[in-house]
Amino acid sequence: MAKLPEQEHPEAALGWAARDASGLLSPFKFSRRATGEKDVKFKVLFCGICHTDLHSLRNDWGFSTYPLVPGHEIVGEVLEVGSKVEKFKVGDKVGVGCMVGSCGSCDSCHDHLENYCPKMILTYGSKYHDGTMTYGGYSNMMVVDEHFAIKFPQNMPLDAGAPLLCAGITVYSPMRFYGLDRPGDHLGVVGLGGLGHVAVKFAKAMGLKVTVISSSPGKREEALQHLGADAFLVSSDVSQVQAATGTMAGIIDTVSAVHPILPLIGLLKNNGKLVLVGAPNRPLELPVIPLIAILGRKTVTGSSIGGVKETQEMIDFAAKHNITADIEVIPINYLNTAMDRLAKADVKYRFVIDIGNTLKEA
Repeated sequence: MAKLPEQEHPEAALGWAARDASGLLSPFKFSRRATGEKDVKFKVLFCGICHTDLHSLRNDWGFSTYPLVPGHEIVGEVLEVGSKVEKFKVGDKVGVGCMVGSCGSCDSCHDHLENYCPKMILTYGSKYHDGTMTYGGYSNMMVVDEHFAIKFPQNMPLDAGAPLLCAGITVYSPMRFYGLDRPGDHLGVVGLGGLGHVAVKFAKAMGLKVTVISSSPGKREEALQHLGADAFLVSSDVSQVQAATGTMAGIIDTVSAVHPILPLIGLLKNNGKLVLVGAPNRPLELPVIPLIAILGRKTVTGSSIGGVKETQEMIDFAAKHNITADIEVIPINYLNTAMDRLAKADVKYRFVIDIGNTLKEA
């Protein structure tokens, strides 16, 4: 007979979980494994809420497993380290992003691209090496292999730094890989939400000219005055789009709703790159003839988070340039309201749960 979640492992844990596709979250008792020789055990202090959490809770992609404890923007303080741990000591600040395991032997793993490992293990909703389910950061403690833990710089605030473990690396990785980080180049950022606002901050720190592309004219002042973008383009305004045709070296598209991408391709220079990092729950339309016959050898591609090495590089870069997410800190018992607000895009720009102070035993 299968063991109950609280009986699988020796370390008692408390979190909030959804039990079905309603996505309603409530307190949940489960367990974590004992600290192995290469493991780090830590107290969770803060956890960001990603739009992926909402999709997963409501089974929008069709593969959620319940009970589901979300959370992959996790930061905390090390409580215990295994005998062979080298990166961390008790008291260190630590982060965990979207993955907690991989095969360690494939080409992707050897290239520090664990995120593309065919056997990559997600922080929640996946089966771990021992066959038990992974549970995320909406919980009071975690145990993770030190390889998948990120060392937080001393000057990085834990609450506002937490969302960088997903939102930050999701935009940083393609900017670096596709060469969209050259000072003076022109980058478009589609969508001004959890991912988009961080993309603007990274791009400006890299010395780029940045245009925010949004369907919401009301975000103009926020983009220009608060985030420091150089220009703002309303995606539904044909004249604005035409005026910017062929001006951008690259575009990071962060929108997770279905939207037209042909106009975005038109904004690119010859050889420009449109990188999709949002995750709509229905396919986008890509007309092929304009792409090959009219629009000038342009690339439409995608990118998914980054490997552990690159995530550490991203956090260190963010700390050096004082880049953090704009957040609204909430108590754990506000979770369901926060999810409803997130579905309506009613947050600037990332909810972060104060786990350390508000997740208590009932």
